[in-house]
Amino acid sequence: MSNIEKLNNVLQFVKQSFVGKDEIIDLLGISLIARENAFLLGPPGTAKSAIIRLLASCIENGKNFEYLLTRFTEPNEIFGPFDIRKLKEGELITNTEGMMPEASMVFLDEIFNANSAILNSLLMALNEKIFRRGKETKKLPALMFVGASNVLPEDEALNALLDRFLIRVKCDYVETDLLEQVLLAGWKLENNIANEIPTITPANIIELQLQSKQVNLAPIRKQYVDLVHNLRNTGIKVSDRRAVKVQNLIAASALMCNRTEAIISDLWVLKYIWDTEEQIEILAGIIDSIIEKENEPNAHPQALYNKTPNAEELIKEVHLLTEKWNQEGLSFEEKNIVKDKLRYVQTRCNWIKNQEHKTHIQTEIEKLWQTMLQTM
Repeated sequence: MSNIEKLNNVLQFVKQSFVGKDEIIDLLGISLIARENAFLLGPPGTAKSAIIRLLASCIENGKNFEYLLTRFTEPNEIFGPFDIRKLKEGELITNTEGMMPEASMVFLDEIFNANSAILNSLLMALNEKIFRRGKETKKLPALMFVGASNVLPEDEALNALLDRFLIRVKCDYVETDLLEQVLLAGWKLENNIANEIPTITPANIIELQLQSKQVNLAPIRKQYVDLVHNLRNTGIKVSDRRAVKVQNLIAASALMCNRTEAIISDLWVLKYIWDTEEQIEILAGIIDSIIEKENEPNAHPQALYNKTPNAEELIKEVHLLTEKWNQEGLSFEEKNIVKDKLRYVQTRCNWIKNQEHKTHIQTEIEKLWQTMLQTM
């Protein structure tokens, strides 16, 4: 069995255990291959830590490190205490046994509680996969770091921490109609009712990480450059550094589909580089409109997956945007955000099957565009 088949088997097993979480699990697979960090945003009880725990258990002989950060978390709790024996000899050496510097999978919950005592070491670990403390410097074996939080950071000092997570995913409660399946899968998981657990070794994953570097991105590079320019013009910050790193995600998407060349649909991963929740819909609208024009047979499943729009929700969104536009004192940037959201709603409207509902929403959208033109 090839390494990519092993990884896909593991991801499929985790999906069966967590109904309605395919998007998150596929993105964790992308992160593993790309060796990039992932951030999960969502309320408690949405299975964030449980998904990581099960995925880590499928990594044979791998070590998992999981920790809930508080404002009072000390470096010893994450990196390990100083070795007492060495301390007596005048050396400051950290005993990292069982701690983050030895883990192959790292999950840090409530990541934005990180205080100044651990922040610098944490930033270096996330960015360069290096642990530095005093004179000590150690390469980390971590295949991937995953951070989670209920909220996005408000403190500018913590924005650097969010920036270290290339992939950002929203983790919500599952839809009501899937609840019965969630209960059944949860019951099996709680009671360890499962078939043989598929596994993959850290060495297999490292081979995949090296293999992804060989993926040919030339076929989509022009479209990717155009897309980055488009996103920057829309107000979504894509730094040069981030633009370079996103290529790893595109290559990982191709490799997961057993391809050695990237195709247009691999750009689906760019839907997950948002900085704010407001950007989620805007990114999805821009990128889905590019992907849906292509009819590629071997696209990643997530590239082909568009949530069926709810007509009632869309018309509510149009009314909210109309109210927002009619507010006094809107800045130029705020007006652009309203326009971008309206474009997204317009794109979503095309997927509504009920012609009567579709026509009604399109009429309301057109009215708002006319209002915008008159008030510009």
